[in-house]
Amino acid sequence: MDPTDRPDRRQVFQAAGIGATALLLGSRATAQTFVPPSPVDVGRVENGKVTFPAWRNAADTPSPPPPTPLPPGERVGFAIVGLGRLALEEILPAFAMSLKAKPVALVSGSPDKLHAVARQYGIKPEACYSYADFDRIRDNPEVKVVYIVLPNAMHRLYCERAAKAGKHVLTEKPMSISSQDGQAMVDACSKAGVKLMVAYRIQYEPYNRRAMQLVRSGKYGKLLAYHGVNTQTVAQDGHEQWRHKKAMAGGGSLFDIGLYCLNTARFITGEEPIEIFATSYSPPGDPRFAEVEETVSFTLRFPSHTIANCFTSYGGRDDKYQRLNLETAAMDMANSYQYTGQRLVIIGREGDATSTDALTLSPKNQFAAEIDHMADCVLTGGTPHTPGEEGVQDHRLMEAIYESARTGRPVRLPARQGLDLFRHPALQEA
Repeated sequence: MDPTDRPDRRQVFQAAGIGATALLLGSRATAQTFVPPSPVDVGRVENGKVTFPAWRNAADTPSPPPPTPLPPGERVGFAIVGLGRLALEEILPAFAMSLKAKPVALVSGSPDKLHAVARQYGIKPEACYSYADFDRIRDNPEVKVVYIVLPNAMHRLYCERAAKAGKHVLTEKPMSISSQDGQAMVDACSKAGVKLMVAYRIQYEPYNRRAMQLVRSGKYGKLLAYHGVNTQTVAQDGHEQWRHKKAMAGGGSLFDIGLYCLNTARFITGEEPIEIFATSYSPPGDPRFAEVEETVSFTLRFPSHTIANCFTSYGGRDDKYQRLNLETAAMDMANSYQYTGQRLVIIGREGDATSTDALTLSPKNQFAAEIDHMADCVLTGGTPHTPGEEGVQDHRLMEAIYESARTGRPVRLPARQGLDLFRHPALQEA
């Protein structure tokens, strides 16, 4: 035999029915010992996505499908405006778990911080903007969405500037400091033909979404009461915070953390309250609460006669939970408004015993989920699930809460028929 016609090692193995996988097993692998992988392990490609058939029995919880991230070049570019704690601790790291978005620009009034963060995330120097030259962002085609992470009073200005530059807007909650400013933001984005979304992360969080689905399904009968508590402390050592300035924050604990109770009660029921009663308190002589409240307790009555009891305060240790009372079950939800650690326990009856069932859901990063939803709306032309109108409605209700606390009387609100009147209900589960 001519040496040039001699088959190489790989050809010999392939002729024997042994593929590349057997080669990886080492020289001792033989056709008799190697078993090729089955379809249940290999999976298949459908519409550009890898899928696997079920590999466990029906008694086990199925594993979620593999993630399907977009290629980097197809992801929606975001500009992050404001590099404070939330942006640096939560939002920018969340892009690592995003499937459809990427950070492409930064805006800050601190040059040292701006360029340090840009280096960390690979942001081009020419995509780093100060507040003064923010309007140059219109000339950056990579930026499709501006994510506003600034003190509340600055949301309107940068929303209007972003809309004028032709960029879609995702703004942190509360969307501004008043319903009037919120409506101006809606109008500016509508006029410019860009999308506006409010970052209500709880509405994208799996445990709160499951609670909403269970309540609306009627599986456990009517929802009688929603209880929401959101408390945390603020420093007493004299460090001045913008959250203590009414002109910048709009309000105190209600605007900052009580809004989660208010918005989630509306989200879970789908309804709008027809009556609000509230009381508030601020410790006398405490400079932190000279302009904004420390504590607010408020009750919402809904058209279905569900009662929502909500409590928020800057004066109590961090505590964020919900309890839902239904006709045939109660739901305890620990850490409901936290960034992580949510739990959902359903208490009911099992024959002649009381059952306590804890649901365990696949965790998702709340910030990545809302960022990807906004990116998907840009890619598909869809309407955000939590549009600007949702934020404006919360401002109207917070204004009613303050009015009730001021006068000591309930505030009646116009009855609104239907569900999800201010949000887009068609949120696809990722």
